[in-house]
Amino acid sequence: MSYGGLSLHRQREFACVFAVKSRKTTVFIVKPVLFCSFFKGAFCAAINQHYFFILLNMAKKKNTTTIKEIDEQIRLLRKSKTNSARKTKKAAGEKNQTKKDAGSPLRIIPLGGVDGIGKNMTVFEYDDDIIIIDCGLAFPEDSMPGVDLVIPDTTYLEENAGKIRGLFLTHGHEDHIGAVPYLLKKLNVPVYGTRLTLGILEGKLSEHDLLSTAQLIEKKAGDVVKAGIFSVEFIRVTHSIPDSCAFCIETPVGRVIVTGDFKIDLTPARGESINLGRLAELGNSGVRLLMCDSTNVERPGYTPSERVIYPSFDRFFAVKDKRIVIATFSSNVHRIQQIINASAKHGRKVAVTGRSMLNILSAAVRLGYIDIPEGILIDMNEMKRYSPGELTLITTGSQGEPMSALHRMAFGEHAQVTVGHEDIVVLSSSPIPGNEKMISCIVNELLKRGTEVINDSTAEVHVSGHACMEELKIMHALTRPQCFVPLHGEYRHLKKHADLAKQMGMEPRKIIIPQTGKVIELTKRTIKARGEVPSGAIMVDGYSVGDVGVTILRDRRHLAEDGILIVVTAIDRYTGNIVTGPDISTKGFVYAKESEALLDELAKLAQRSIERCLHRGVTDFETMQTRVRDELNSVIYQRTKRRPMIVPIFMDFSL
Repeated sequence: MSYGGLSLHRQREFACVFAVKSRKTTVFIVKPVLFCSFFKGAFCAAINQHYFFILLNMAKKKNTTTIKEIDEQIRLLRKSKTNSARKTKKAAGEKNQTKKDAGSPLRIIPLGGVDGIGKNMTVFEYDDDIIIIDCGLAFPEDSMPGVDLVIPDTTYLEENAGKIRGLFLTHGHEDHIGAVPYLLKKLNVPVYGTRLTLGILEGKLSEHDLLSTAQLIEKKAGDVVKAGIFSVEFIRVTHSIPDSCAFCIETPVGRVIVTGDFKIDLTPARGESINLGRLAELGNSGVRLLMCDSTNVERPGYTPSERVIYPSFDRFFAVKDKRIVIATFSSNVHRIQQIINASAKHGRKVAVTGRSMLNILSAAVRLGYIDIPEGILIDMNEMKRYSPGELTLITTGSQGEPMSALHRMAFGEHAQVTVGHEDIVVLSSSPIPGNEKMISCIVNELLKRGTEVINDSTAEVHVSGHACMEELKIMHALTRPQCFVPLHGEYRHLKKHADLAKQMGMEPRKIIIPQTGKVIELTKRTIKARGEVPSGAIMVDGYSVGDVGVTILRDRRHLAEDGILIVVTAIDRYTGNIVTGPDISTKGFVYAKESEALLDELAKLAQRSIERCLHRGVTDFETMQTRVRDELNSVIYQRTKRRPMIVPIFMDFSL
């Protein structure tokens, strides 16, 4: 191919175009020879279109181009391309590293414990790993007639059973371990806890025939458990029950501290004090999130030590002519030990009543957490052998629970104990929010029987197991968290604790007030609420778990408030005649003997309504029930301003 007819400028332009378009090494017959260097040394760098346009422009702007100039331009282009590639690679690497650092968020899901006192349960989820902190119960509210217990809804955990690496228990109180048997019936997961916590749990599992299959793994303060992606450290804290622990959870997004229930008691009744040194050490090395007990956040100052109540016990137990009946939380092992010590000092025998009290006392004695002098503990049946001044009775019912031993004593329903003028009843507890009315009812009944009643408002017979405001400040100051989520309380407690964190200098955007079932997502840089999982309250009624729902509770409340009226009628649907009835009976509505006129009127009204249906050919029982119910309901409300539950019942006597 000859370029002899082209000017030098055209030859240069043509050669560049051809070289770029051909995209391969080619020997060209080009005049002048200056292009040989270009094709031999720079072809590989010049074949892409970017180089082509630069060289082409250079060729157009100059009438002559030396080999040296072209080589220098290519060298600069190469250097520019290399630097650009490095920058692109670095930017891509930084982007990938950022993505890797961010990774998946840690999902924190409260299934209980954030909408009231009790039912504590928190789920931590990261990719394919889940751990659970606590699994407690709550006691029913007044609006839940017939319900025995309330436990968290574990539907989300059942749907993700394969991800669960373990259940970790902070301590042995009912609101933290009470629902474990119900969870293990559905999900047999490993359970990690301290010695006393698992000892109390064993008694519960035995009642549910689960002890032989449960995976109970004993740990002590300072131990670290690897659970999938998580690493969980047990940290000693002080509470109203021994062997209480906080947890330090190492996660891919940072360190999370869950305090559990605690107070800063430097002189506990037994055992070591809270490990403030370890908490400070963790704070120095960085804590991403603090999740903290909020029960006493509204109380200023500090919670007194457990030891301060002993002088009060000593004073009351010294009374020689009165029996001491003392009600406290069954799991308050420190308190029970002090009661036993005071009784032994003043020559009193000790009897115990209440199933939960007996169970926990048995576990604490067996594991060495309570020391009982020989001969001081007697059976309930032996109490008659001693005078009132020689007896101490430890009982349950400090919260006014309707089926508790103290409740039965107050209302004269206890089979073995009758209280009266010779008794001093000590309520060694403080009311859990919501229980004030039940406690007041018991106190009134005891006073009517001539019993002297002492509580924490009249004497120093109780101290809380939860940190007050200044202790919470110490916890925040020691751990120095980047983010904060308050736990364990009603909304007002959580809100107050969130305000406290702001006072300690935390930014509002780094504080989340949790809600049951609402997911909190935590990354290395952010914390936010996002998404929701199935949650709520499951009611336990006898052996029935979850069968009692909103409809049943509504019917129970209806029955309790207005009673029931039953209309029974036998009809022959073939002939369209009433065989017998309607007969009316009632419970909880009106006293039949005093309201015969009203009941007769209602029976006649029901008969007319049924006859109209049959006359019109309406023999469908459901339709007839609706019409009878509506007509009776209207008349009853006009006469009594009440709305009893009306239940029409039809029996078919057709041949």
